[in-house]
Amino acid sequence: MSALFFPLGVIGPWQIVLIVVIVLLLFGGKKIPELMRGLGSGLKEFKDASKEEPTDKKIDDNK
Repeated sequence: MSALFFPLGVIGPWQIVLIVVIVLLLFGGKKIPELMRGLGSGLKEFKDASKEEPTDKKIDDNK
């Protein structure tokens, strides 16, 4: 796995493992699937909304 580049430096595999361990300690093993499910459904809704054609076109107000 290649290292990811961030403005603060390069994050290697050990730093990623440390971040994953901290997230597991904070949220617990049972909460992680629920969080990922919510993230996935949010991304799906965003993709669906971006694919739709805009139906709300400006209506000319004749005043």
